[in-house]
Amino acid sequence: MHSFHYQDGRLFCEETAMDELAARFGTPLYVYSRRTLLDHYRRLGAALAGLDHKICYAVKANSNLAVLNLLAREGAGFDIVSGGELFRVQRAGGEAGACTFAGVGKTAEEIGAALDAGIYCFNAESEAELEAIDAVARARGVMAPVALRVNPNVDAETHKYISTGKSENKFGIDFDRIEAAYERASKLANLELRGLQMHIGSQLTKVGPFEEAVRKVAPLAARLRDAYGIGFFSIGGGIGIIYQEALPSGRDDWWEGRPEGDGLLTLEAYAKRLVPLLKPLGMKILLEPGRMIAGNAGALVTRVLYTKKGTAKTFRIVDAGMGDLIRPALYQGHHEIVPVREPAGRGRVKADVVGPICETGDFFAQDVELPEMEDGDLLALMSAGAYGFVMASNYNSRPLPAEVLVDGDRADLVRARQSLEDLIAGERIPGEADAKA
Repeated sequence: MHSFHYQDGRLFCEETAMDELAARFGTPLYVYSRRTLLDHYRRLGAALAGLDHKICYAVKANSNLAVLNLLAREGAGFDIVSGGELFRVQRAGGEAGACTFAGVGKTAEEIGAALDAGIYCFNAESEAELEAIDAVARARGVMAPVALRVNPNVDAETHKYISTGKSENKFGIDFDRIEAAYERASKLANLELRGLQMHIGSQLTKVGPFEEAVRKVAPLAARLRDAYGIGFFSIGGGIGIIYQEALPSGRDDWWEGRPEGDGLLTLEAYAKRLVPLLKPLGMKILLEPGRMIAGNAGALVTRVLYTKKGTAKTFRIVDAGMGDLIRPALYQGHHEIVPVREPAGRGRVKADVVGPICETGDFFAQDVELPEMEDGDLLALMSAGAYGFVMASNYNSRPLPAEVLVDGDRADLVRARQSLEDLIAGERIPGEADAKA
């Protein structure tokens, strides 16, 4: 269950009214629920209680320091994909020794910094990367812990941009080449083979692809365990969330109220189908969820600037744009849009909800029915806690929005709204400094 709900016609995050947050911090505004973040993390852990496992939160989903700190204090590990994410985890109070470092394009500088920090493991995605890690480790006189990412060629049945487990995707080493890659890696003097990793995609809504991938790769993990003594098998992340109908019921997940055997992904079905396949391995199982923990823990609040009525369409023009939340433009992602104050006695009007950016693709929804709105009214784009702010940009020279973390009736500003001066920080006009001097 998430913690966004209506009370007396007003949308609340936990015990805090969203319109009051907008008045206090301005719009566009990202609002996160501490209670929901922890609830989702704990539910996944409880579902897998019978399995030796570690949840490594995918930092790329939402990398705000306050979110990372909250999960670090809860005992989470972290799945990182850049040196910048490692820096964030450490600054937030997390340990490098709890981080697995994924990504196809690690630089020598990132590898060196991760080794110096004491990273738990690199998830290497090519043999060329293994050689690079070995070289950096050799220059430092240390051993580098590595796992290889296998591409199992399993269809995740998700959007093509977030499918990662097919042979045509850039991620990982082909299944039929992975054992030979481990054999070659075992001969590199400064590598310690620590585990095996896979991840087939994001926003999966059926348990079948997970089971197919585990059934295919678990025997491989057992062979590598026996041959090289690896200690963990990472099955990746990808657990999907409900984006449709996130309100008013508060049912935000696939694991609530779903009938057995319908094929949809529930935490119960996930654990029931995977734990029996994984437990006999006798290995630590790593998971790398991001969206499942953070997605429905956040909402983006935006204000209606104007209503534009044409012969073909009605447009609600809001102050948030694709630079603040790009999922609809990039993935055709759906976000339920709801009024922050439920308008009493107003009819419903079909309209496009669009932003101010000079792109036709700058819209959050098309032909969506919403209550009749007035200029100045507030809307909330639900399920925006993952892949929201982290993918934001300054396109059209628009400052980045603020972020707030709610804990009951308390709201903390966890990222200040970007100023206009922030927009040009680091930029220089040639000769300007000399002329002023």
